[in-house]
Amino acid sequence: MGHETNIDSIRALEKQIEEDKGDIIKLKRTRNSLLNISTRVPPEILGRIFVWSHVMGALRLVDSWRIVGLRKGSYDFLLVCHHWFEVASRTPELWNFWGKTLQDWKKRYHRCRAAPLDLVLDRSKLNPCGQFDESLQDAIKSRVKQDTIRKVHLMSDDSDTLTSIISSLTPHDEGGRNKNIELIGLRNRGPIPVDISNFFAQSCLPKLRFLDLFGQIQLSSWDHLVTRTTLLTALSLDITPSPSPTLTTTQLLSILTSNPNLQELSLSDTTLPNDVDNSTFRVRLPHLKTLSLTGEPHHLVGLLRRLIFPGVLDEMELTGSGPTVEDMPQTLELYMQDYFRRDVKFQDRLGLSSSYCDDSIAISVDVIDPQATTLMPEPPHVSLTALTDLLPPDALEPLFLNLIALIPRERVVHLDADLEVGVPEELFFMMPNIEGFRISDAELSEGFLQPDPDGPHADKKLLPSLKVLCLQDVILDDDGDGDDDWRPLMTYLAHQTSGGQIISLEMFGDLPYMYPELMDDIKGLVKEFTYQGDLGMGGGE
Repeated sequence: MGHETNIDSIRALEKQIEEDKGDIIKLKRTRNSLLNISTRVPPEILGRIFVWSHVMGALRLVDSWRIVGLRKGSYDFLLVCHHWFEVASRTPELWNFWGKTLQDWKKRYHRCRAAPLDLVLDRSKLNPCGQFDESLQDAIKSRVKQDTIRKVHLMSDDSDTLTSIISSLTPHDEGGRNKNIELIGLRNRGPIPVDISNFFAQSCLPKLRFLDLFGQIQLSSWDHLVTRTTLLTALSLDITPSPSPTLTTTQLLSILTSNPNLQELSLSDTTLPNDVDNSTFRVRLPHLKTLSLTGEPHHLVGLLRRLIFPGVLDEMELTGSGPTVEDMPQTLELYMQDYFRRDVKFQDRLGLSSSYCDDSIAISVDVIDPQATTLMPEPPHVSLTALTDLLPPDALEPLFLNLIALIPRERVVHLDADLEVGVPEELFFMMPNIEGFRISDAELSEGFLQPDPDGPHADKKLLPSLKVLCLQDVILDDDGDGDDDWRPLMTYLAHQTSGGQIISLEMFGDLPYMYPELMDDIKGLVKEFTYQGDLGMGGGE
């Protein structure tokens, strides 16, 4: 009996709690309505504050093309009070980013209303994209009719889904819609081409500033990009060859001529058919800051000769591939030397980074901060890469030297070498002002970093201006009895520090064990010694 009485009492209390909840909520809303933020700020202004603090500060371009919406965890402001929630719900600009998957689109598309829409599909998301169903198709078509789409970035390996989305984005009346689109990024990683011909034929695109086309993209006519774009500041084309008409040199130059404000230009596989009759026809790009070209060397250089950019580049990357790659340094030489001479920034201190891997040799040149003690790239930056998979081994070193010959070597103060090919001593004498030198996979064999005793520089130092030597992933020459031999390093340090020259030594990465006694000997020969390897006992400074 007593137990039943307790149950009845509990139920009565729960009922009273539920009834009181409504009163408490009303009291909280009344209290919140008296707060200054609610009484002094009109809903329209409060909505703009939400937009600026949670959207304008969060929406940005990443890697030129990726769009980021509301930051994760930024929805807490919706829980502050009922008034804030109501204002946010009636501020469509907060919902102009639907998400990165079709599932997100499905959840949020009804909130956007007439706000400018940033449409993003990102295949890198772990969850499946979902289905582009009829409701989403109608939502996209509605925004096309309202002309409220601002940015489009679609990346997927589902060609059919991309095709359906592009079809929904395509206006029915030619040139009458999509006037407010500022960015288009279409990246098809699927095996089936996505035809975007009708989209560009039917869209007006007077505000388009960013265009990125990648992968299996089919375009029946490139002339639309000439007539429909005039304000591009970034253009990236990396399209897999397809049955559609190939972009010709004339068409590309026409696109560039129509968009004189280009700041970023990236072209991959620049094997463009050269159909330009006028050998003197060139395009001036006075605002260009980043240039990246990849293709067969003779096509690449041919295109370079058609472009004029008056020394304002911050970054230039040239990558050659094909059977004529060994001719790349010779064909680039005059052009690159002229570029280095006319850009005053390259009259400053330079850093040279050279690397060789299985299929390429790469040379990068960076302007160096005068106060820097390590390699600190600053604009401008130049990168030359030659693919070597078609070259015989004995052609690698001449190619490397020819590439280096294109830069003002007397201005190099930092050399970062990651090479399997040999670095001849003549190279060091062509760059006498090197203050910092990093070498990877350094093999400590006899004569390490010393001139040939029988050569013309026998009594000289290879690096007369050196201040810091950095060795990464050191390889010792086994003397046959199993003991690691550090003597070549000690011999070099004694030679380098002779005559009062003092350097610092840094060692890191994959390093053999060094005995504490040997470390003490090295410390006596250098200004500073840093050893970050298998210390066993004790440590470096």
